[in-house]
Amino acid sequence: MVYIIMLFQTLIASGTHIVAKVVVEDIDSVTLTFLRSMIAAIGLLILFVIREKSIRIERDDRMKMLWLGVLVIPLNQFAFLIAIGLTTPSNAALFYATTPVFVMILSALLLNERALLFAKIGVIIGFIGIALVIFERGVDFSSDYTLGNLLLLVAVSSWGLYTVLGRPLVLKYGSFHISSLSMIIGAAMFMPIGIIPAIKFDYSTIGVAHLYGLLYLGIGTSIIAYFLWYYALGRIESTKVAVFTYLQPVLTTILAVIILGQIITMQFITGACIALVGVVLVQSSRSLKILLAEKLKQN
Repeated sequence: MVYIIMLFQTLIASGTHIVAKVVVEDIDSVTLTFLRSMIAAIGLLILFVIREKSIRIERDDRMKMLWLGVLVIPLNQFAFLIAIGLTTPSNAALFYATTPVFVMILSALLLNERALLFAKIGVIIGFIGIALVIFERGVDFSSDYTLGNLLLLVAVSSWGLYTVLGRPLVLKYGSFHISSLSMIIGAAMFMPIGIIPAIKFDYSTIGVAHLYGLLYLGIGTSIIAYFLWYYALGRIESTKVAVFTYLQPVLTTILAVIILGQIITMQFITGACIALVGVVLVQSSRSLKILLAEKLKQN
């Protein structure tokens, strides 16, 4: 059942890159992040009051919750929406597909998890593939395209950290409790940044398609997809959850070609294949490590 849920979550996430690319063309990233986070926060606050009644976070975990709030909106969502306006949906999906690589690196740094040799090789291969995509149009750090790709690294790094830091809290308090609170906290943190641009924005330029896009980003992604992500994290290992991001580049690229007419270059295909090989090595390494640990327990 959890794998079916993660497949559905992946479909929503894949569409997010397309919808965000379209909407951010007419709504600046600061205003869009503010509106998206407010829609999600209000919806989640209502559901939280009805379902959870009260906050159950212990004193020792409160700082961790604040960090999750910082990671999920001011860093992840804001960086993503700036980046998607500068680069392509396919690039965004590919970078998020490398989540297992970032999860492994962050787990090693923060949780002192030892990585097998071919996991380390996988990380190197993964970043070679990412580098090919980042500099698909040449090594030019002043270009918007390169800047967008580099901002995607910030977004994915924060998403990986959100995954690593959030899983213990999900196991302790439940997926809805943590995903809701992190979004509400993140929206509150972003409010001082986004409220003035949002007030000054000319809303007469927004059409029905923009409203649907905002609802998709605010409810479909920020509420449903985020909850499903943490729901799965509470039932299976983080690396098994992250592996579903493999499908995102494929689905998003197909949608980008059909809907946006995006042209796919050979360098993107090459970089994507190399990056995903690295991700598979990392994922396989973690699975082997878990298997070995179980064998040792049996013995």
